[in-house]
Amino acid sequence: MRKLIVSEFVSLDGVMEAPGGEPGYAHTGWVGDLFSPELEQHKFQEVQDAEAQLLGRVTYESFAGAWPGYEGPFADRMNSMPKYVVSSTLRDPDWTNTEVLQGDPLGAVATLKEGDGGPLLVAGSRTLVHALLPAGLVDELRVMVFPVVLGSGFRVWPSSPDKIDLQQARTLELPNGVVELTYSR
Repeated sequence: MRKLIVSEFVSLDGVMEAPGGEPGYAHTGWVGDLFSPELEQHKFQEVQDAEAQLLGRVTYESFAGAWPGYEGPFADRMNSMPKYVVSSTLRDPDWTNTEVLQGDPLGAVATLKEGDGGPLLVAGSRTLVHALLPAGLVDELRVMVFPVVLGSGFRVWPSSPDKIDLQQARTLELPNGVVELTYSR
């Protein structure tokens, strides 16, 4: 069975919206000021360790619009690795090695997890993560907390009357003040 890992950039107040400069958000690009060589190396290793990416349509479109234009080992890995997109509207993805999951999204993800292979990595993909967490499909949650309060924006945590119990797996502190908290179910 494959492991499903959710990895998110999050502000201190839980905002995950537009960390990389996506248009339409007042504080877009809030990760940029704290991006460092150590953070880049850590995220590259995370992608190296994963077998495939699982993405929602909005994050897929953002990544597909950016990564094919980049060069270097990180871009080579992002562009070449298998990508699965959960979407009811995307039909013909043009980013290399992309497959759109058809039918019931949670069922399709559960089937992917049941297969052989290495970890599936989810980045961003708020709507998808909001469905995966309460459905019990997330095995590991990595929250990279940036020392910034944004005050508004889409939150990483789904609104729910139910609690989700997690176990702390590890903590990583980077020199730029960013802390990655890793939890498992």
